[in-house]
Amino acid sequence: MNELKELRFNETNIQLKDNLVKGSILPEKIAELDRTITIQGNSVIEGAVYAHKLEIQQGDSEIKGAVFTQLELYVNSEATGNISFKKSVGSANSIVSRAPKCNIMFYSDINAKSVTLYNAFVAGSIYADEIILQNCVVIGGVFATQNIDITNSIVGTFNTPSIKASQAVWLLLPSAFSIEKIVMIPGTKFFNLSLADLGSLYKGMKQTANSGKIEMNLEFDEVKTTLTNEETQKTLRSYTVVGKVLAADLLDMDKFQNHFLLTAASLGSQLLKNYDLGVNAKGEPVTLTFDKIRNFFFDILLGKIEVQEINGNFDISQITGKFN
Repeated sequence: MNELKELRFNETNIQLKDNLVKGSILPEKIAELDRTITIQGNSVIEGAVYAHKLEIQQGDSEIKGAVFTQLELYVNSEATGNISFKKSVGSANSIVSRAPKCNIMFYSDINAKSVTLYNAFVAGSIYADEIILQNCVVIGGVFATQNIDITNSIVGTFNTPSIKASQAVWLLLPSAFSIEKIVMIPGTKFFNLSLADLGSLYKGMKQTANSGKIEMNLEFDEVKTTLTNEETQKTLRSYTVVGKVLAADLLDMDKFQNHFLLTAASLGSQLLKNYDLGVNAKGEPVTLTFDKIRNFFFDILLGKIEVQEINGNFDISQITGKFN
């Protein structure tokens, strides 16, 4: 990789290839507000970036500072390799990545008018008017002011007026919300992982009894609430397994280490040191790193790691014994 010792950018366009930019790319005069930045591959920007449009044509590229675009952040559909954003990413308009062969990673939150992501890992949350996710993992929440279209993805939770779902949707938290009823393509399944033994799965060990994924029946797991005030009335639908979680919580589910695993994932680049979840079956420490956590959740999404179905049965004496 070549280091740019002296930066000479024109006012309308910046092209980077095999470059290390030791600093930020920010406008210094009015003419540079409309500047387009094109990353052609194998480049690192160590500071923040502001651009009218930011286009990434090829992978193995990294931006370590915050990113904001006035028009668009666009990843070429033919891009391959790794693309990572270490801080928050925002756009006044759109953020788009439809590259199926590219590993795109966001270590923090995303905020834009519209967000379209394929094969992306987001350690934070997504905030937008319209959101399209396909084959993605979002550790935080997916929050849309208009609609969400989600296909074969894992998300922490979602909150939106309207949502369409297809294939499989996995929730990490007990509840998700919408105003209108979910539109599901035939054959779509919802699974909840809040009672799965993610810690043991991450370590490659046997899953704990009374743990596992919960297949949600959205007809029965929907709770409709009507909120009113003097002027308006709004109906909110909650898709929840919180009743099952409350019952299981009395059986001490902390040993699953789910909260620790998800917190480590959501910290992203802010994780100041490496932690571990203990040791695996061979007695080796199992470290929590961003790449390992990303691969772990994608292995669940792609079926390489199988989460057992929860039994759902427990002995009432196990619960009453805790209060004796």
